[in-house]
Amino acid sequence: MERKRLPKLPDGPGVYIFKKGSKTLYVGRATSLRDRVRSYFGDDLIATRGPILVDMVTLATSVDYIETDSVLEAIILEANLIKKYQPKYNTIEKDNKTFNYVVVTKEVFPRIITVRERELEVADYEVDKKFGPFPNGSAIREGLKILRKIFPFQDDSSSKRSQEVFYRQLGLAPDLSKEEARIEYKKNINNLILFFEAKKHKLLKVLEKEMKGLARKREFEKASVVRNKIKALSHIHDVSLIKYDELLKKDRTFRVEAYDISHISGSNMVGVMTVVTNGVTDKKEYRKFRIRGYDSSNDVGALTEVMKRRLGHPEWVYPNLVVVDGSTAQKRAIETLFNQLGVQISVMAVVKNERHRPKAILGNKELAIEHEKSIILANAESHRFALTYHRNRRSITRGLPRAINNEF
Repeated sequence: MERKRLPKLPDGPGVYIFKKGSKTLYVGRATSLRDRVRSYFGDDLIATRGPILVDMVTLATSVDYIETDSVLEAIILEANLIKKYQPKYNTIEKDNKTFNYVVVTKEVFPRIITVRERELEVADYEVDKKFGPFPNGSAIREGLKILRKIFPFQDDSSSKRSQEVFYRQLGLAPDLSKEEARIEYKKNINNLILFFEAKKHKLLKVLEKEMKGLARKREFEKASVVRNKIKALSHIHDVSLIKYDELLKKDRTFRVEAYDISHISGSNMVGVMTVVTNGVTDKKEYRKFRIRGYDSSNDVGALTEVMKRRLGHPEWVYPNLVVVDGSTAQKRAIETLFNQLGVQISVMAVVKNERHRPKAILGNKELAIEHEKSIILANAESHRFALTYHRNRRSITRGLPRAINNEF
């Protein structure tokens, strides 16, 4: 197919479909339909996409597209169309045993989990619903984090007794010991099923009907909760999903988040997060955390608490690398937390000398060498930012007025 025969494509999210006559050859999704489809007609196609898709583009006679309201909806629609049409070049480009699926388990209180096709063959649970295939596992897991803030659900981690309270505190899983929460949970599962069936418009109608019914019964607080769900679905903030868009792989941003704890003898303990993106500080992304319940002997516990609370905000873009101030103890604590929660982010620790100057970086050597400047910069910024924040908190304690923004 020649580039000049391409339709006029929008610069927004959606799904594109390469066809030969009426036959679907390939289905893909994009953050920008215009840029993604154009990339198939560049001189570097074989280097960036491989010979299989070069063959597909040569055979194609047309490209169709469907716009979506968000990247997340494009991911869902892509999976539904791959399942419907079974396009030749989707399946031969990738072993379908490695495709990812979202599964609703057949239980009294179903779990929502992501699994690979091969794992389903040996699963020790019954499957009620299965959605997919999703070619990019990282993207759908990130998408589930967004949906979970709207419709909290149980997964493998939150269903463990040791993790129940943590996930409930984050608002990501319900307290199923309560009758009202159990009723609401079943609604959440049904709503998620509608979303994964690419029936967002029907889902919105269901929620609008529920909201109006609650308002008629003068249950205004409950009605406002449903209204917020409608608003969240209508304006899904999925900027974090852009980093998983394979058009953007070459130009993808590299985000480093650094964390530090500050206090004097355990009083006014605070934590901070600073961000360096592609080697440049991104101060609008900095965050402050007030910490309670830890003393000066437990910096590691305070650091872990800050990281838990940070992970409770999946609407914040996830980092490629986390940097902690300290040594092996701090590094291991965060790695342990990440392992418990299934978070796959590299962790580095910056070790200081007696003058509090960096003397070593603990962690992946290749990443340390490649991103040394960003790691050191982010770490220095976290120390500076933590001291400033701590001074502000002490001023408030002494009764001096201070405005503190981005405090969590």
